[in-house]
Formats: sequence, C-alpha cells, structure tokens
Amino acid sequence: MAKAPLRVGIVGAGYIATWHADTIKSLTDVDLVAVCDMSASAADALGSSFGAKPYTDFDAMVAQENLDAVHILTPPDSHRALAEKSAAAGLHCFIEKPVGVSAKETAAMVTAGQKADRLMAAGHNFLGMPSYERLKKAAQGGNLGRISMAEINWCFPLPPLRSGPFGLWLLREPRNLLLELGPHLFAFATDLFGKVEVCHLALSKPIALPGGETRHQGWRILARAGDVDVTFNISLVETVDDRSVTLRGSTAQARFDYAADTLVVRRENNADLVLNPLRKQLSQGWQHLREGGVNFGRQLISLNRKSPYGLSFAGAIGAFYDSLRNQKPLDPRFDMKTAQVVMTSIDDALAMMPAQTVPARPKGTPKPTVMVIGGTGFIGRALTRDLVKRGYDVRVLSRGRTGPFADIANRVETVAVSMRDTDGLTQAMEGIDTVYNLAKSTDKTWEDALANDVDVSVGVAKAAMTAGVRRLIYTGTIASYDMSDPRRKISEDTGFRNDMNDRNIYARSKAECEKRLLQMHAEQGLPLVIARPGIVVGEGGPLQHWGIGRWHGAGAVRIWGHGRNILPFVLIDDLTDGLIRMMEKEGIEGRSYNLVGEPLMSARDYFSAIHDQMGAQLAVSTSSLHALFVADLVKHAMKVTLLRRKGLSRASLKDWKSRAHFTPFDISKSKNELGWIPAADRETLVRGAITNANLFGF
Repeated sequence: MAKAPLRVGIVGAGYIATWHADTIKSLTDVDLVAVCDMSASAADALGSSFGAKPYTDFDAMVAQENLDAVHILTPPDSHRALAEKSAAAGLHCFIEKPVGVSAKETAAMVTAGQKADRLMAAGHNFLGMPSYERLKKAAQGGNLGRISMAEINWCFPLPPLRSGPFGLWLLREPRNLLLELGPHLFAFATDLFGKVEVCHLALSKPIALPGGETRHQGWRILARAGDVDVTFNISLVETVDDRSVTLRGSTAQARFDYAADTLVVRRENNADLVLNPLRKQLSQGWQHLREGGVNFGRQLISLNRKSPYGLSFAGAIGAFYDSLRNQKPLDPRFDMKTAQVVMTSIDDALAMMPAQTVPARPKGTPKPTVMVIGGTGFIGRALTRDLVKRGYDVRVLSRGRTGPFADIANRVETVAVSMRDTDGLTQAMEGIDTVYNLAKSTDKTWEDALANDVDVSVGVAKAAMTAGVRRLIYTGTIASYDMSDPRRKISEDTGFRNDMNDRNIYARSKAECEKRLLQMHAEQGLPLVIARPGIVVGEGGPLQHWGIGRWHGAGAVRIWGHGRNILPFVLIDDLTDGLIRMMEKEGIEGRSYNLVGEPLMSARDYFSAIHDQMGAQLAVSTSSLHALFVADLVKHAMKVTLLRRKGLSRASLKDWKSRAHFTPFDISKSKNELGWIPAADRETLVRGAITNANLFGF
C-alpha cells in the first residue's frame, strides 16, 4: 500500500520561502498544504502561488492541517521557540540558517528534537550543491594531495547596508551580519575538516547607518581546522561576486564557485618545461568550458528551475525528506549536531568583536502632524528627515516598532500597523494633518497587484477620510506613462492610456491606484494630491538602479536601449523638497505633479561620470529593446504552456521602449505651481547623484 504524501507547512513567507516552496513542489510524495506568516498578504500571496492554505496564526495552522513537517523560515531569533513548539506538536523541522543565534540555542533545539523523537535539519543549503559534493570527494579521496590551506569567500554586495531597508534582522545588531552569512562559510570548513578554531577577527570598511550606528562591510577571520589553515573573507561593498571555496593541496588547487555551482581544479603535470604551462592553461580552459556548458544546458532544459541556487535547496531539502521517507539517519551535512559545531565557532568569532557604542537617543516625545507610510525606504527616510529638519514631527508607519531614526527619536514616532487594517490605519492617523503614501508592492501577477497594491492604497485613502486628514499625497510613478516616442513631450495633462493590460505589472498597478483614488476624490471628496517621481538618485540610493538598465552584478549593466537619450533623473533632496511643497501649497487637491529634474544627463553620461568621479569603469553595454521584447515573449509562452503558471502579464514592445525613457518631460507645472526648483546644472547633479552618494559603500 502506497504511503500518503507528507503534509508540509511553511512558517515565514519572505523571499526565501519561494525557493523552499519550489523545491517542495518538485518532490514526489511531499505536499505543501499550508503557509503561515504574520502578514496576511504575504501568506496569501505565497499560498495562492502554490495551492497552500494561508494562515496568520501558527497554532491554528498546526491544529487544522495535520502536518508532518514544517519549514521554519522566520527571523533567526524566533527559530528556537518555533522549533521547540513544532517538535512538541510532533512535527519534523527544516530550519533555515542560522538555525539559532548561538550554539546554546542550537543545542536546545537538538535536545527538543531528541526528546520528541522528531527530525530537525539545518538549512545549510550550499552543502547540497552537486559541485560541492565533487569537491568534497576530491578532497577526502586525496586527489588534491595533502591540503594545507583553505580560503572561503563571501564577496557579494549587500545593498540594504547603503540603501535600506534598515529594519531587517541582519542589520539590527552588528553581530547579525556574521550570524546571517557565517553559517554558509563555517559549514563548508566544518564539513570538510571538522571543528574550526578561530584565531583572529579583523573588521573593515565601516558604514554609518541612519541613526548613527556603524556596521562593518569587511570581515576577515583567520582560523584553523586540524592541520588546515582557514581564511574566511566577507565583503559586502559593491564588489565582483566571489562566493567560493578554494582548497590548496600538495598536488592540486581546487576552486568551487558556489554562486555558479562550478568546480575547476589546477594541478601539476609531468610535461617538460615548455609544454608544462601550456598544458596547465589548456586544462583550465577545458574545465571552464565544460562547467559553463553543463550549467547552461541544465538551466535551459529545466527553464531555470535547476539554477545553482535552486540545486542547493534541492540537495538540502531532498536529503531531509529522503531521511524521513526511508527512516534513515540524516546526512551529517544537514544534521543539527553539525550546526551546533558551526555555531560554536561563530560564537568564538563574535566574542572577538570590539564593543560598539550605541548612540544615545534624544529625549522628548514626538507630537506628529505628518504621517509617512513607507517611511523606512529610500525616499521615505529622506522625506522624514527633511520634514524634521523643517520643523515637523513625523509618524512613520513600519512593519516593526523601530526604524532608522534613533538620532531623531524625539521628533519621529514609529508605529506598526498592517496596511490591510483600515481601523488600525484610521487610529494611527488621529491628529495627523498630512499623510504620504509612498508604499509599493512587488507582485508577479495582476491578481496579486490588485490585492497587495490597489486594494491597500484604497484602504489607506478610506482611513484618511475617516480620520479627517487634510491631505493625502500619493506617490505614483512616471513608469505608468507611455515613454516610447521621443517626438512627444509628457506633461501632467498627457494622461495614461485607457487600456494598460499590455504594460508591466508595476506601471499598470500604479496607474490603477491613481484611477481609483481620483475617482474617490471626485465622488467622495478625498483630499488627494499625486506625485510622480522620476529616476531618484542620491545618497542612500542604490548603485544598481533598475530605472537605468538591467544589472548583472555590481560591475556590469545593460542600458535600456541605446543610452543616448536624456533620462528623467531627480536628486533625492529635490524630490523631498517637491513633496513637502505639495503638502504646504493650498488649493491643489485633485492635481498631480511630475517631479522630474531638468534634462541634464543620459545613461551613457551617468556611467561616464561614475568613471570620472569614482575611478570605477563599469562594463556598460546597450540593449536591443526589440530583442528583449521577443525574449520576454518566448519566456512568457514557456511559463504558460510548460510550467502552467497563471495570471502572468506580458509587456508590449511599447512597454519595453518606455523603460528607456525616450519621451522627454515638461515640468513647468511643478515649477510654476509649487515654486519647485530642481538642480539646473550637470555639476550639481553629478555631485549629488555620484560624488557624494556613496554608491560603492566605501
């Protein structure tokens, strides 16, 4: 008699949850039946994508779903409590790294699993990659000779350090960066060589977070494991991607790239002096061709479902369910006892961190008259600080109860209210004169956009009316315009097309929000003003701005189109000035303003200025928008026909051309009615957007 499929639930519906859900879906005899997250919209979005029932209460999910196992994907400081509760309820657990915030917490989870006779696995996913298994086999089989040194790198940009959001768990304390990334690195060394003894820790490239706290973007840890000297390098600035494990032995050197799932070995050969170096290079070239070809073919055939990252989850999660199904011991790579050893070494490294002085919070209680929804994002942070500078106290709506405003805590109040809770929003708006709604959602289907963006924006507007707010300022986007024709000129009178079905979801969703809010203004008297920012640049913004081009890491970008047309840049300081003027100007309800800077610089000019000012030459290329449109058409057809995905939209050729911002803007309305004066010369734009913007993190 066939066994019933294992019933699985996911706890935590953030970014990483999609990878877990995709992997679970690919396994036979395993069904994802439930998703739990404190955010109802997050649970709904993930659940609807994978046919799982959404929950916002963990106990309710466990009580109703008759689960066999759960994947715990919440912030690390909640792992222990959830794992212990799950084990007590008879559930097996797959726990994302770091499994705990210390070795002590990890040991407690090991004990809970043993007590309940439930399997607990650690999400050290990179150990599940096919090329890592080859590396381990070569190392343990003596094919590399006697190994004396290992270098394990995580050199990959971490944009939130420079542009937020700053409320993420990994940024709340200095130690969290190593707790978040360290398990990947230490798990490699532990699995290959055993217990890692930490000898030295050096920190570099400090960066100041809003609020005055410092985080270090460079970590160098010297350690040893048995006879092997181990160096761990972490670099989080804008750098070329190098996530690798290099083993140096007496016979050969092996480099495993765990971002690409490739393994290349450089070994000695017996050729004479002339042929020896040639044979070395030919061997390297052949291996690179083989590894690249295998990856290309694998991803092409699988429609990218077998990407390197996807394969890592398939290896780790597959081992967990193989152990459950066949009632055999879990692979030691993913065993919680191994994770405890990993966390012990990380604890030792953290003990070497110098103490950091936390800036004192200013005394005083804010008396806010302005609310900023989305106040912890790039624009929201700058707007909040500009408002405070001009004498306003601000209430910031945030998912958490803290925000990046510790240094101005006497002027900024942070409140946590669900965007779907209209009553809660109404209460939060009491005593508020002006509400800025800067929030946006990232959706893959139109149905999700209607629920997470459009309905939420309407709910905010209803709350503002009930609370008696004097003005609601909603930020749309210039992306909703048709910007495909350079012969036209766009002003606020241009309007959007009536049929937006062939536009990308973001542009279409923002246009729909504006339409419904303007209808509420006309029919119900909603005191609405609409702002449409251009390409916002400046300190706190990202280097990898997708309004300029398609990025491939920190050092390579494909400009949308030919890159010679002037782009609608706007400096962040100019934008916040315009937004505040929209609050202070009387009698402009029902109007919209395009907050776009003067026409000063093309995409090519922008990257040339980065080279001139920062000494950094990026790999910049142009793109054929027609080719991108055709490629997108093919991918859309494959997703619909082969992967059976529903609710996907397909952008038209005009939509792709609009990404290049071919059509110029007439900003006379914003200047005349608001008295707004954006930067009028290239030198000022370059200084604000590049020279003083800390684009590279150091």
